[in-house]
Parts: sequence; structure tokens; C-alpha cells
Amino acid sequence: MNKSPALGVHRGTHEQLVPFHDCDPLGIVWHGHYYKYLEIAREDLFRKFRLDVDDFRALGLRLLMIETRCRYAFPMRFGEKLRVEAKLKEAEQRLLVTYEVRNLTHDKRAARAWTTLVVTSGAGEMFMETPREIRDRITGPADPR
Repeated sequence: MNKSPALGVHRGTHEQLVPFHDCDPLGIVWHGHYYKYLEIAREDLFRKFRLDVDDFRALGLRLLMIETRCRYAFPMRFGEKLRVEAKLKEAEQRLLVTYEVRNLTHDKRAARAWTTLVVTSGAGEMFMETPREIRDRITGPADPR
């Protein structure tokens, strides 16, 4: 596991009101939409490391999601405010991102989640460890964006 002080320190965040079109007939956010919220927070986090989609492309690399998990704790309903925080927890062999989804309207944790991503070559061959140029961006100073 990468012991970089940058791991777990920098956060990607996303806040929004729950839109009607994300809810089921009972007015509760459909579980699959949580992954959309997680992805927006992960993108914010990775931009801080200069690891956006265009950055991977410029390096001739791809990022592949290989595993996800979400544990729901409190419902999100139409019109309520949510916040997702993403943290990078591991970067040596894989990129492990953890998330906390908060229902800000009720000040309760709505969900916890994690995603595991790996880096591949442009041809799609998976690397057994995260390439040095990616790890250097994570261990270096973060972009203040």
C-alpha cells in the first residue's frame, strides 16, 4: 500500500439537490443513481491530481473500473441536499477510492461506498501496479482546483 501523505488527505466533493428524475415512485433516490453522484466526486478528486480523462489520454493510458460497492444507510428524497466526499486510499497496485454520501437536509450519512480502478495501456492491457507517472502525480502537490 502506498504510504504517501497525499492519500486520504485530499477530497473530491459534490453537492446537489436531489432532482425529481432521480427518484422512484415513492420519491426516494433510486439506488443506481448513487453511482452517478460518486463518479462526479471522484472526478473532482482526480482533477486535483491532474488525473482527469484527458490527462490519462495524454499519457496513452486508460482507467478501468473493476469493482464497486455501496452500503445504504439513510434514504435520500426528492428536493433534499446531498454531499459526496471522495478520498483516495490506495494507489500502488490499484486506485481505491472511498466515499461518504451525506444527506445534508437531515445531517445523516446516507451511504458509504468504494470503487476500485486500475490503469491499462491504450490497448487495454491491465498493469499489475499503478504506473510511476500516475503515482508521481498522486504523491506530488495537488492542484488547488
